[in-house]
Amino acid sequence: MLPGWVKLVLSPVAALVLLCWLGYQLGRVVYRYPLSLILLVVAWWSYSGLGPWWFCALLALLLGLLALWWWKHRASFERFAVPRVRTECRRFFVYAWEWRSVMRLSELTKDKRGREYRPKLGRVRAEGWRDLVRVRMVKGQAPEQWELHASGLAHAFNAESCRIRVRKPGRLELDFIHSDPLARSIPVPELAEESVVDLRRVTVGRTETGRPLRLQLLGTHVLTVGVSGAGKGSLLWSVAWALAPAIKAGRVKLFGIDPKGGMELGQAPEVFERVVYDNGSHAVTLLEWLAQEVKRRAESYRGRRRMWTPESGDPFILLVVDELADVIAYQTDKNLRDRATRAVQAITSQGRAPGVCVLGLLQDPRKEIIAFRHLFSTRIAMRLDEPAQVDMVLGDGVRKRGAAAHEIPESTPGVAWVKEDGKREPLRARVFHVTDDHLTQLVGYLTGRSALSTSAEIVDFPTGVDQQRGGAA
Repeated sequence: MLPGWVKLVLSPVAALVLLCWLGYQLGRVVYRYPLSLILLVVAWWSYSGLGPWWFCALLALLLGLLALWWWKHRASFERFAVPRVRTECRRFFVYAWEWRSVMRLSELTKDKRGREYRPKLGRVRAEGWRDLVRVRMVKGQAPEQWELHASGLAHAFNAESCRIRVRKPGRLELDFIHSDPLARSIPVPELAEESVVDLRRVTVGRTETGRPLRLQLLGTHVLTVGVSGAGKGSLLWSVAWALAPAIKAGRVKLFGIDPKGGMELGQAPEVFERVVYDNGSHAVTLLEWLAQEVKRRAESYRGRRRMWTPESGDPFILLVVDELADVIAYQTDKNLRDRATRAVQAITSQGRAPGVCVLGLLQDPRKEIIAFRHLFSTRIAMRLDEPAQVDMVLGDGVRKRGAAAHEIPESTPGVAWVKEDGKREPLRARVFHVTDDHLTQLVGYLTGRSALSTSAEIVDFPTGVDQQRGGAA
């Protein structure tokens, strides 16, 4: 419909736009499949320029060098060579090949005036146990729509599960999980010789990405929820193990309450400055004393410092309460229960700045049990019974983004999801596996002597003749 002179004027512009578009598409292919393109170019050059015999010789040489690399330096081979090959193969044969069909069947496309708007597949990185797939959403979409289809996307791409993570406005990153890197227990490290411990980065385990799991104790409180056998004991002893150098130097003091009669904290009471083995008056007295200590420190720090530091002269205090619900909810004496609740609330609401941290462990996260979960800025969900409990512990909507703490198998105690205030995404990790031998070593490290052995001697069951002789005697 345009006049000829207009077409003549616009033709160079159209040609330039077309060349830019072709260059952009070529750049995308080169960026996404560099290894495949290099191999194809080299193969074509060697076959067409040197002949089939040289092509076979070069191919055999390349395979031999790769085999030698794998044999001599397997770690570097698996670090540099395998991920690149795996990434390009999975991007092309798994995601790019099925992307359009999966988006349509999952109802994640939009139609307007006969034109289909489809989410764009971005960068893919295969790490063996998971694939990281970046996606640009269609205009008007929300991450919640993808969260509703997470299970279907996982099955469509042959993954065990799919997690949705927001990178920036309009951009998502999908984690397609294929295996569990935390299936094996993680041994504890050697006890450190240095007495300086960073209370903002206390290493208690390892995340699923292979990085250390570090808990912040200074300026926060930690709530850990999990069913019986989920590994809560390993968490508290991992914390004590990491703090051992500071405990030995007197910079950190631990106080404990174990309403189960010492079944957990009684394994190594020497770690604690004071430990109570019930939920009665002694436990309440300890809690009220700590609440008064928080107020005393706050008054002494007024006008001098805003946060506890080692230079204050006061040791950092960590209160460990195993089965917190027994202290603040299951106590039959209403007076003791109310006093304990008020004391714990005072410590958790005012103890961050004065250097007092509460590590609470319980099994039931309902508001009827603990109505002040919001005062614990770090929350850890170990194996749980019900899906609704995940959001109770970690926050609303976290379970839809992939934090399936209710699906943690019984065979992996110590696996947990860790959520900190101010961070949208939780971390999946596993704490160190602390055995009785490690507790004996910990007590010896702190006291200079071995803990008392509680193991009993096993004797043979008496035979019938022995029983008759014993009866006659």
